Amino acid sequence: MTNSTKSDTGLAAVRWLAFMDNIDERGRLTAVESGISLPFPIRRVFYVHQVLPGEDRGGHAHRDTDQVLTAVGGSLHVVVSDGREHRRYRLDHPGWGIYLPRMIWVRMYDFSRGSACLVFASTHYDRSMSIRTWREYLQELGRSWFPEPGLETPLVADAPVDRQTKQNNAAGGTS
Repeated sequence: MTNSTKSDTGLAAVRWLAFMDNIDERGRLTAVESGISLPFPIRRVFYVHQVLPGEDRGGHAHRDTDQVLTAVGGSLHVVVSDGREHRRYRLDHPGWGIYLPRMIWVRMYDFSRGSACLVFASTHYDRSMSIRTWREYLQELGRSWFPEPGLETPLVADAPVDRQTKQNNAAGGTS
């Protein structure tokens, strides 16, 4: 698999990814591999954890970076926008991640106690390639105004898998 292209952008490209989940009597091992589990080569991995109650992370977009977010512990909500539409996802299973192509605005919030969000990125960090304000984001998209996504954004109803499907697929070792 390769880095996303211009046609692989916007909220239409945001999607769930299933990771290889191996389960036996000893526990669970979840594997994530470049070119197999992820649609890009991994250049950077970081995790968000110990987020204080009521705080959020993100609130920016990346000009050149595709990302996959997964909750390796606990749960959190992710609001994403392409400047035309907003969606909200709940991350609560380490066997599944959400793919976010470049130029998607992302905000993570409602972290449960002890939660950790692992992020796989397609590029090394370069602050100059991040868009830090909603206004600047809209300007780069060529839009004059659209409301900034808020915490009240409804959960996505059309996610390709529901909680039970995710658990069943993960138990079966689906990748």
